[in-house]
Amino acid sequence: MDANFSKRGIIKDKSWTSGNKRIDSFIRGKQLDASVNIIFEWISYDQFKFVKEIGNGFTTATWKNGPFYYNLNEKKWKRKPNKRVTLRYLYNPQSIFDALLTKVKLYFIKNEFLNKIKSEGFSYGMTQDPETKIFIFVFHEKYFERDSEYCEKCGEEYTDKIFKWCKPCHIIHLKNNFTNWASGNEKIDYFILKNQLKIDNPLDIIFEWVPYNQFNDIKKMENGVATAIWKDGPLKYNKRSLNEKVVLKYSQNISNEMLNEVILENSSVGLSQNPDTKEYVVVHNKNYFEKYCEKCGEEYTDEIYKWCKPCQVNFLTNHFSHRMDKSEQINDFILEEQLKINCPDDIVFEWIPYNQFNFIKEVRKGFATAVWKDGLLEYNKDSKKYERKSNVKIALLYLYDLTDEYLKKVKSEDKCYGISKNPDTKDYIMIFYEEYFKKFCEICGEKYNNSLEIKYKWCKSCQYHKNKKINDFIQEKQLKVSYNSGDSGTLFEWIPFDQFSDIKKIDKGGFSTVYSAIWKNGPLHYNINKDKWWTRESNKKVALKCICDPRVYEFLNEAKAYLAYTNQDFGKILKIYGISQNPNTKEFIMVLEYAEGGNLNDYLCQNYDTLDWLNKIIILTNIIKGLKEIHQKQMVHRDFHPRNILFRHKEYTNICISDMGLCGEVDGINETKVYGVMPYVAPEVLRRNPYTQAADIYSFGMIMYFVATGSQPFSNRDHELLALDICNGIRPEINENEQKVPKCFIDLMKRCWNSNPKNRPSAIEIEKLILVFYTSYVTEDLKFKFVTKFESNRQSEIKKQFKEAEEYRKSNHLQVICTSRSSTNVLTEHSECLSCVIY
Repeated sequence: MDANFSKRGIIKDKSWTSGNKRIDSFIRGKQLDASVNIIFEWISYDQFKFVKEIGNGFTTATWKNGPFYYNLNEKKWKRKPNKRVTLRYLYNPQSIFDALLTKVKLYFIKNEFLNKIKSEGFSYGMTQDPETKIFIFVFHEKYFERDSEYCEKCGEEYTDKIFKWCKPCHIIHLKNNFTNWASGNEKIDYFILKNQLKIDNPLDIIFEWVPYNQFNDIKKMENGVATAIWKDGPLKYNKRSLNEKVVLKYSQNISNEMLNEVILENSSVGLSQNPDTKEYVVVHNKNYFEKYCEKCGEEYTDEIYKWCKPCQVNFLTNHFSHRMDKSEQINDFILEEQLKINCPDDIVFEWIPYNQFNFIKEVRKGFATAVWKDGLLEYNKDSKKYERKSNVKIALLYLYDLTDEYLKKVKSEDKCYGISKNPDTKDYIMIFYEEYFKKFCEICGEKYNNSLEIKYKWCKSCQYHKNKKINDFIQEKQLKVSYNSGDSGTLFEWIPFDQFSDIKKIDKGGFSTVYSAIWKNGPLHYNINKDKWWTRESNKKVALKCICDPRVYEFLNEAKAYLAYTNQDFGKILKIYGISQNPNTKEFIMVLEYAEGGNLNDYLCQNYDTLDWLNKIIILTNIIKGLKEIHQKQMVHRDFHPRNILFRHKEYTNICISDMGLCGEVDGINETKVYGVMPYVAPEVLRRNPYTQAADIYSFGMIMYFVATGSQPFSNRDHELLALDICNGIRPEINENEQKVPKCFIDLMKRCWNSNPKNRPSAIEIEKLILVFYTSYVTEDLKFKFVTKFESNRQSEIKKQFKEAEEYRKSNHLQVICTSRSSTNVLTEHSECLSCVIY
């Protein structure tokens, strides 16, 4: 038979009642709880015999019929007669501080208490004393066994079940013991009792009044503090720690301030009084010295490492008084610095006898390295005292100024261990850590300004040239540098000539000679993507442009023009890293990015026969992008031709524009001198009119011709008379009826070299048109349907023209003859050209 089924048969009995509806309801609810394997019931009081009181509202008894239990063999509920049980009488304590509990005839049962009892596994039921009317809970006889959670004295749940500690009972014990320890001072007695009643767990030390004769071996310290041995020792739970070392803090009177300090200090365990001096005493345990110095009793300056500034200053003063210089100024300075120590990690500044130094080696003027035999003084955080670290490598800085201001300045700059004096030279010396001298420039001896300069030995003070214009220019550009900038870029700098190796001549022009070289340290870049810090690109191959005629103004103008574009991440202008000077020839040098792919002129001479039209378009796209960069900054190049168009790499797509020497602002060019390669110079320039951006566009038109045909413009004409021909409207010949060059390409090229500058397109317009060439060439015919009919027809026609030109190129492998002659100015001989009409 199911246990719950047979249980329901038992609990159907409704002949019983407690006389209290709430209790009846509670018992029936307990009986219906299938999760409980004991039948909770109302038990008649006459069922109990051998009732024996055990104190605090508890008795033991024998229950005649006994509780129900389920017999698994017989599969039914049976009783265990004559079962020993524990009876708990339900009293209501009137006051927690009363020594005796007042009995009441009826216990007001609360729902939360009933719910608690319901969860008790050993509860059998309830009953009531018919005489006193007190309700009683009936529990298992093992209610008070060792693993019980209830106090044997009061029956309440233990405050701490592990230690079987009952807070209410412990407080009663302390109150009853009050008369045994009274201090005789009502204020102190109340304070001690109040603190005792704050006890919350058995491990709390009982704050108490300690008779002064309990202390042995009293040793006085400073500031009214002493140590002693407390014979009985502090009380913790029910046990005392005999002969405990304690700290006694004396006070003439018992002020509120003193009592507040007792509350705040976790180490305080009691109060006492010296019967002879009448001084009151706060008794602390040994934890007092976790916060306060064992020597002077003052609070530690650094509690973690038990470091007391007053004691350490006193130690240093006494310990080093015999190790001083004869100079009162130096001694005062040393003492002043020693008084500044504020933590155990601070360096102790001291006088160091010169004979303490071994292996003195001069590094450079004013600096030397050495080994300090005794070594610096450091605070040992384990032993809690200063100890020396022997045979330490150090740097010696020789002083040439002994004013207090200078000494403080040098001392404040870095980790300085002390000061000494060479007995032979009488020079005073500051002692620093070994690497200190690396913070100073090897050339000028000035201190670097920050960690960046130290790392790369880059000294702003050395970025100096005796030519004021050069020097001011460098300083101006460097003052704009932010070392913590979030922008990527390259630092412009003065570069000593001895930084260059493997110098080789690669080209020579009218005003300059260009060399390739290896820059040992390399340029300084800010890398925003990698580590967001300045890094040098060592052993960098660079181009050195040596100016033959060292006119500073023109030289700096060209450097300035390059700088306008150098820090553009994807710019089409050659980068400049800095400037230098050949100490032998006195030539000024621009240190430029090296373009390993060479120039456009040489490239086309070598590769024209294999260059298809798609790649020609790509080359021109990159060139016009670079020219657009210049024009967008309101600048004019003025010397735009194939030799000044470079390939950064051997791949032809990465193109940059160089030779910015003649570059200038649009509104700032009034010069009438004619510069450049004759076939690429615009007619209005040959007429001594100012350079404009339209003149650069004319040059681009000639570059288009060179890229399209592989021949230099006017290669079949006499250069001596070429200026006159250009001014008279003569242009390179190209047969539009042939399929060699697409008609759309020829139309744009002719617009670029139009005699009237106003009729020439801008760099932006040219870029857009060349982009149309590119997209038309690479786009499949099917995709043209996604644009307007007009645009579709236009792009189809462009594509057709380029396809025909490409077929022509493949079937006609022309022998390209690339010639480039030096331009000469013939305008002085043919001045009539100046009045030529511009068409």
